Amino acid sequence: MRPNIVSEAGLQTRAGQWWDSIPFLTSAVVIVCGVIYLICLLVGYDTFYEICFLPEAVVSHFQVYRIYTSIIFHGSLLHVLFNMLALVPLGSELERIMGSIRLLYTIILLATSNAIFHLFIALVVAHNPFHPYDHFMNECAIGFSGILFSMIVIETTLSGVQSRSVFGLFNVPAKWYAFILLVVFQLLMSNVSLLGHLCGILSGFAYTYGLFNFLIPGPSFYAAIESSSWLASCVRRPKFILCSGGNPSAYIPTYTVQNTSSSGLFSGNIWRNVSSWMPQRETSAQSAQEDPRFPGRGRTLGSVQSTAVNSDSNLQARLLDNSRPTTPDTAAVGAGERLSNERQLQVTDVVSAGAGGYPLPQMPQVAYEEQIQKLVSMGFERTQVEVALAAADGDLNVAVEILMSQQG
Repeated sequence: MRPNIVSEAGLQTRAGQWWDSIPFLTSAVVIVCGVIYLICLLVGYDTFYEICFLPEAVVSHFQVYRIYTSIIFHGSLLHVLFNMLALVPLGSELERIMGSIRLLYTIILLATSNAIFHLFIALVVAHNPFHPYDHFMNECAIGFSGILFSMIVIETTLSGVQSRSVFGLFNVPAKWYAFILLVVFQLLMSNVSLLGHLCGILSGFAYTYGLFNFLIPGPSFYAAIESSSWLASCVRRPKFILCSGGNPSAYIPTYTVQNTSSSGLFSGNIWRNVSSWMPQRETSAQSAQEDPRFPGRGRTLGSVQSTAVNSDSNLQARLLDNSRPTTPDTAAVGAGERLSNERQLQVTDVVSAGAGGYPLPQMPQVAYEEQIQKLVSMGFERTQVEVALAAADGDLNVAVEILMSQQG
């Protein structure tokens, strides 16, 4: 057995593994935004006046289509590149929690609420009796960043951490994290839509505080869409995450550490480093209550008990859903079902063992999580990593060989 098998993987293999680890909807948004930008670049379309979110046009001509066309167009290569690199960790995290269809609905809901907030504020500022200011009514805004700011608020609230790191330079209170990013980007970058980003933050807080609950359908709505024939080809894809039917991929284990601040920097993973301003999950609360916004139930890995009993942990517990209880063994079985039919016999055996009630290999909580994070940082999917480690009886090198053989 070669100890340096990890370092022998080429850049193309690493890139392929990284792309395969991105869930279905998140990767679809990246492709759509990238293709649209390339088409605009090839045909020389760079005005965006017909498709941007322009409050004046929405009010005077009722061009509501701008609400949705504006989020998939971008003005420059850096614009689309940084937005998509920021979307990958955020979208992947939320998609594994919510499911692909539920996240799509949430994105549409956030885009609509962002536009409503944007339109309302622009009208109030333009028609206030003290000092009318019509700049926001004629501001042409495009890009996915408004949705990203909403996702930042949702993920930060869900993570339950007390502080966040801004570019790895300094920590700020978690509840002010999105606002600090808003100010930083406004100061560092030109031609940035202050109102568009601010409305994204407002929509994120409105979502987390339950103001949109009456607009969120029940599980039967998503189940009906997932079972429809026209979506069958998408549902069968391995990266597609179901939001109904007990799919264990919707359950992301949460864990507790002593330090509640997040550095946002992970060595060995270039994509995590580039998007280090994105929030990273660090702590959690483990109580679970019914809430249609966040299906699944957060679990503590091993036997470590969470000691966070403050208001943030209570809010996180309210965000997590207990509608589909599961056990670690059944989660291991479900994770095995999501892997390809060419899975090696060793991995199949460990999944079968999980179905029979045999416990996964025991090791210290911190060491086990560090091994998982090392493999995930290489681009492997977390569910595959957990099954491979179980098959390897906790041996990291053997787990890498199993994962590499699956990619072959």
